[in-house]
Amino acid sequence: MRTYIIHLIRHAKSEKYDEGRYIGHTDVSLSQTGKEELIRIRDEYGYPEVESVFTSPLKRCTETAALIYPEKSAIVIEDLSEMNFGEFEGKTAEELKSNEAFAGWLEGKNAPPFGETSKAFGSRICSSFEKIVNGMMKSGVFSASVITHGGVIGVILAAYGLPQASVHEWFTPDCCGYTLRVDPALWMRNKKFEVFKVIPGEK
Repeated sequence: MRTYIIHLIRHAKSEKYDEGRYIGHTDVSLSQTGKEELIRIRDEYGYPEVESVFTSPLKRCTETAALIYPEKSAIVIEDLSEMNFGEFEGKTAEELKSNEAFAGWLEGKNAPPFGETSKAFGSRICSSFEKIVNGMMKSGVFSASVITHGGVIGVILAAYGLPQASVHEWFTPDCCGYTLRVDPALWMRNKKFEVFKVIPGEK
């Protein structure tokens, strides 16, 4: 039985990234440094050729998708956006250090005020990813790239990836990612896939 190949790719570095601010739903563009790094990796190593491209709606992802796959019309998936940090959006840990809600959030006791719980975030991401996989199987698309956020990639790999590892162990650098092999039988039986390669690979 033929397998399906999906590449999860994290967007390039965005504006405000170097300031150490919590940037989740905040819609910022790629920084000039981020664009240059992405183009260098693209030209030196290349990114996988695919039939379809999916992307988070946030500009740092749509801009990344356009630079990697200029000939493709990316399909925007609203629920692939990064976690909503609520009142913590745009702030640094230093600015929040005296905030009791921030301390509780770091300890896993509560969600950011007016933000998203980890459970709700995980549920949203998993539902979106399953729709992508099931849609590929129904439509006969055998290769795709998903341009999204580091947190999103971590959730997907921790939930479905083999070998198994935690969200934090699946750290993804800017412009990089992982290649997945989805076997229909394993997916339908256990909702698992094989993670077998990193992006970019060797030249």
